[in-house]
Amino acid sequence: MPDLLTVRDLQVRFGAETVLRGVQFGVRERETLAVLGRSGCGKTTLLKTLAGLLTADDGDILLEGQSLLKRPPQERGMVYLYQEALLFPHLNVFENIAFGLRLRRESETGVRDKTNQLLQNLDLAGQSKKMPHQLSGGQKQRVSFGRALIINPRILLLDEPFGNLDVETRANMQQLFRQVADTYHTTAVFVTHDLKEAVCMGDRLAYMENGRLDMFDNLEAFIADPRTGMKQEMDFWRKLDQ
Repeated sequence: MPDLLTVRDLQVRFGAETVLRGVQFGVRERETLAVLGRSGCGKTTLLKTLAGLLTADDGDILLEGQSLLKRPPQERGMVYLYQEALLFPHLNVFENIAFGLRLRRESETGVRDKTNQLLQNLDLAGQSKKMPHQLSGGQKQRVSFGRALIINPRILLLDEPFGNLDVETRANMQQLFRQVADTYHTTAVFVTHDLKEAVCMGDRLAYMENGRLDMFDNLEAFIADPRTGMKQEMDFWRKLDQ
């Protein structure tokens, strides 16, 4: 199966500093690529460049073989999400999620049916009339996912979306995302500095350091690379079991 998203020799510079250095990878349709990396390695710059929020200095970004470099963000078929849900404070949960459909002048029946179905899938059916300030952090992030998913983007760009959540809520959101991604056949690039989250979320894995990105053919290769810290993590827990 050919890649849905192809990134070729992508380079981004901020003045004299090179932030992305020849990044290249592909993402297949219905696949989540998890990119692990420490803060400051270039993860956010990568996602913003894919989304069209930053301009590439060199290289190319292709969706189904067509270059996106000259397309504005709203025409790239991507939605960029990060830690802050950024919900519309004057709209309730239902209307926050339905917002994209209303922009596209979907029929009222279509808006109602699609939004209610998504509310159900996100376990928000009982929260539809609540305002954003009445929601927990996890609920806000679910609404944010719903608002993104309802317009059926070709690719979701996720910038540590669960980073502000407590441990239990974060684990629940990870599980929910996997379920929703499977239901809606979502293609995503998910960046995180959390090792366990990368392994949990990714169908394939990559590691980013100093603006360079390395893809791994399988989990075994990811574990074997000392930069990821996976082997050290496993060794630590083995020692506790002894």
